[in-house]
Amino acid sequence: MANPRKGNSLVWGIVLIIIGSIILLEQLNIDVFDQVWRFWPVILIIWGANKLWLGLKERGERAEAPGPDKGHEI
Repeated sequence: MANPRKGNSLVWGIVLIIIGSIILLEQLNIDVFDQVWRFWPVILIIWGANKLWLGLKERGERAEAPGPDKGHEI
């Protein structure tokens, strides 16, 4: 099973990078929010695809893991 703390630190790292990038671009007078607002559905699609991929990956790992009686014939 995946370590939830490891995933949370990855997500927070990405969030901080995105926020810092937006603030930096705003300081350089580049209007980021108009561009982000136009493409917000793409962000949702990518987020949903990532969640789906991680869920399928976790399900596959659980299916491959041997249970207490697997590998033993009676």
